[in-house]
Amino acid sequence: MAKLGVNIDHVATLRQARGGIEPDPVTAAALCELAGASSIVAHLREDRRHVQDRDLTLLRATVQTRLDMEMAATEEMVAIATRLKPDICTLVPERRAELTTEGGLDVRGHLAPLAERIKRLRDAGIVVSLFVEPSPEQIKASRDAGADFVELHTGHYANARGAEQARHLHLLREAAVLADALGLGVNAGHGLNYTNIQAVTAIPQIVEYNIGHSIMARAMLLGLERAVRDMRALIPQDGATA
Repeated sequence: MAKLGVNIDHVATLRQARGGIEPDPVTAAALCELAGASSIVAHLREDRRHVQDRDLTLLRATVQTRLDMEMAATEEMVAIATRLKPDICTLVPERRAELTTEGGLDVRGHLAPLAERIKRLRDAGIVVSLFVEPSPEQIKASRDAGADFVELHTGHYANARGAEQARHLHLLREAAVLADALGLGVNAGHGLNYTNIQAVTAIPQIVEYNIGHSIMARAMLLGLERAVRDMRALIPQDGATA
């Protein structure tokens, strides 16, 4: 059964816009779980532009499903993660100028330092996922680095149209098959919405879809619980295909 992970970063972004205490991403996480989310995703960035350290501490204490901490592979973040012990750490590239994570992690080009930090996280009992492009080179490097999962970057697929979108969907499908054959779990995320997710759910190797922006955008109009339930309904359950 495929699962839905909900990213609550945008709730924290709205809070930080006024520097106040609401909306509370911790409360939002609880509502997402009640609506059927299988995990809560929160990205603690180096610049702390949205999620704060206190948020992660509270999320670790209150999340009833699984807590997925997105993070750069830095010494600071590894130290925080090994102290808080989220269920999963997803390592992502991070640049100060970007609005959101753009592109996958270059695992192949940073294999040795990534492998060392992945080992430290796994030694702390944390499952490690790497956010990567759907390329054979990066997936094989993820296996070599010691990751448990890859999260396939679906942004290029989400932004494309027509034949180009079909090409990117094929790359995602081939990458998922390869990752599964290499013993890696497969997640997917970035840019997925209520329309383009349906073709991706036909890829049986994908275990979980991590989605934030489109759910929070719908939630502003229809409410958070309805938005999560609507997305959950689009992801096949009990082995069904889309």
